[in-house]
Amino acid sequence: MKILVPVKRVIDYNVKPRVKMDGTGVDLTNVKMSMNPFDEIAVEEAIRLKEKGVATEVVAVSIGVQKAQDTLRTALAMGADRAILIMTDQEVEPLAVAKLLKAVMDEEAPGLVILGKQAIDDDSNQTGQMLAALSGRPQGTFASKIEVSGDRVSVTREVDGGLETVSLALPAIVTTDLRLNEPRYASLPNIMKAKSKPLAQKTPGDYGVDIAPRLTTLKVVEPAKRQAGIKVGSVDELVAKLKEMGVAA
Repeated sequence: MKILVPVKRVIDYNVKPRVKMDGTGVDLTNVKMSMNPFDEIAVEEAIRLKEKGVATEVVAVSIGVQKAQDTLRTALAMGADRAILIMTDQEVEPLAVAKLLKAVMDEEAPGLVILGKQAIDDDSNQTGQMLAALSGRPQGTFASKIEVSGDRVSVTREVDGGLETVSLALPAIVTTDLRLNEPRYASLPNIMKAKSKPLAQKTPGDYGVDIAPRLTTLKVVEPAKRQAGIKVGSVDELVAKLKEMGVAA
């Protein structure tokens, strides 16, 4: 079975994003970029399934600028077999990403697609669900455990009341949550090997997909700074203060 793992290049989670002076977006100048953490978990799970003998090949795919090659090389160093970069300088919305991934699926015919539940830059949490809808494949979202048996995959997810497990017929789409696994660090020998692994470069035009944006960003602003708290001497003073602030009736 082949596993397809989409990965996204995002601002490193340790970096505090800066908003551009004109409010048109986030400033990426000289900012450290890395693989989306949820996608790292997806790559790790795909590699573990290969190590168990469930999968025969892991293919990583990314959509973005030329520098997204670095993100794919990270996936290859972790253990993916080959990679595909769909190059574009445009900002690609989740629907366009899902359409491109659907085209890659049609070409690669994977038995399982594992991707992060969301990207930490836009927090859309849409691509996996859209991909399942476009491809007509069953989906298991927010996976905290994945087990493949025969022609089915069981996906366990955390819900308010505990755990929920769904059984999906393969081929299927699965999105990963934080507690699924802990991604490995790529060793130096594997980083060197990754440089010689196949990395195909494509464009959206190669797949016949229109990635023109359907949404317009009006303005980007930083969140309001948190104000310091205050101490009150009694419950009556607390109620009075809440009324003054318009919190309590």
